[in-house]
Amino acid sequence: MPKIEPISTSDAPSPGGHYSQATRVGDFVFVSGILGIRPDDAAPVVRSFDEQARVCLANLAAILAAAGSSMDRVAKATVYIDEVGNWPQANAVFAEAFGSHRPARAIVPTGPLHHGFSIEIEAVAVAA
Repeated sequence: MPKIEPISTSDAPSPGGHYSQATRVGDFVFVSGILGIRPDDAAPVVRSFDEQARVCLANLAAILAAAGSSMDRVAKATVYIDEVGNWPQANAVFAEAFGSHRPARAIVPTGPLHHGFSIEIEAVAVAA
């Protein structure tokens, strides 16, 4: 049975609850939902949607690096947004971050997210 290894980096915000930033199981990395909080934010700061999305994706990249993976190894991402009207912006920032790599993805409108945030991203990647 493969070992479940918790992944942690100070280059992304610390978990606010009973969970790991990510876990690595064999050749897979499972990244927890990430809000647009910068690692150096003393308290959650709600920024513009685009900035939240970019911070989420920067946090994702940092967590993947700590797990021995990278953005071009993401197999599946789930993007939660507060309202369907933010779908085009979410798609544009996602495309900007991933470039020619096109992982499987779902964008799910959910209503308000924790702390008033507008976007949260989770992912599954292959370890390098």
